Amino acid sequence: MSASAKNSRRISETDLSEAMLILNRLPDHRRPLEPADAEALGERAAADVARFLDSRPEHRPTPLLALPALARELGLGEIHLKDESQRLGLCSFKALGGAYAVVRLALEEVGRRLDRPVDVAQWKSEAVRKIASGMTFCCATDGNHGRSVAQGAALIGAKAAIFVHAGVSAERAATIAALGAEVIRARGGYDDAVAESARAAERSSWTLVSDTSWEGYERPPFLVMQGYTTIVAEALSALARPPTHVFIQAGVGGFAAAVAAHFALVLGPARPTFVVVEPTTCASFARSARLGRSVDAEPGPPTVMAMLECRRNSLIAWRVLSRVADAFLTVEDEDAIAAMNRLARPLGDDPAIVAGESGAAGFAGMTRAALDPDSRAALGLESASRALIVNSEGATDRARYRSLVGAAPEDRR
Repeated sequence: MSASAKNSRRISETDLSEAMLILNRLPDHRRPLEPADAEALGERAAADVARFLDSRPEHRPTPLLALPALARELGLGEIHLKDESQRLGLCSFKALGGAYAVVRLALEEVGRRLDRPVDVAQWKSEAVRKIASGMTFCCATDGNHGRSVAQGAALIGAKAAIFVHAGVSAERAATIAALGAEVIRARGGYDDAVAESARAAERSSWTLVSDTSWEGYERPPFLVMQGYTTIVAEALSALARPPTHVFIQAGVGGFAAAVAAHFALVLGPARPTFVVVEPTTCASFARSARLGRSVDAEPGPPTVMAMLECRRNSLIAWRVLSRVADAFLTVEDEDAIAAMNRLARPLGDDPAIVAGESGAAGFAGMTRAALDPDSRAALGLESASRALIVNSEGATDRARYRSLVGAAPEDRR
């Protein structure tokens, strides 16, 4: 740990703003998933993802870090953090989803042309590369999903066209272009970029690999979500005991839904309490839970949690989370920034962690819930609780990280 990382301070309730906690009181809560959702996000699908990752020599499981000093400070038994900032060179959990979906969709196209199934283990074959070279994969992105789609296309020799909205920084757009993708600026916000990418895919016969879903469009988002089940499998294999509580951030919700569903399918009645964390200014899931139906987030100002700035939730994600999420929690920008700084300058001998603005959101939600007596009681957080959080991204925008934390990412290690 660096000297600056030891310059930490204790957490107090004044560090955090007001948050909104909504318990899941929907009729489907904790009922079994719909069969198609269970099949897509269960152990068989996770095994296919594992076989694909095993064929990539650069892949390694990401670290699972214990934070005992923080656990003591918050009055919890254990806190573990899965650090996705070290995933496949993309600094984000998104590396697991988009690239896998691209490869699987290419294999399906190869299978159609050859009139036979093509196994995921054959993705490196010359037949796949020959057909993939004539394909273009496109998507909209806040930054990280587009990098993953671009990386997947590069793996198989395909082209990629990535739509970025006005809120995506020049640095994040440049990292996508560096992977060989065409970067296209869309007007408006993320949801506008999603619509524009869908229109372009239809117009140009490109293959759309969105991480959000809507009526009639589910297959590619399901494949993206399947990639994220790896995080659960790795965490459970590394933990002595499963977590009792999981706090996961949500944008369109594919990540949160995949993680929650896989925990529920693998652990059954022993599954953890699952809390979805969103920015207050674009909390479509919290609003949907409050109103009892899927709705868009209310219009509001942009959030510093740029990877979560999505006002319309994914159809699949809402269908899944309405059943397996136990609560929905909102956090403010200042909560996320405080969480970035606390992870960079940890308590005691806890490791220093580089977390981006969105990567720290789950941590911010857990901290908020543990410090608030009402939320703590509602969620059953106690001295024996074992919490799991995921740092979903590192410093994917180094300039913004420096401005919010006051140091370069490498200074936090």
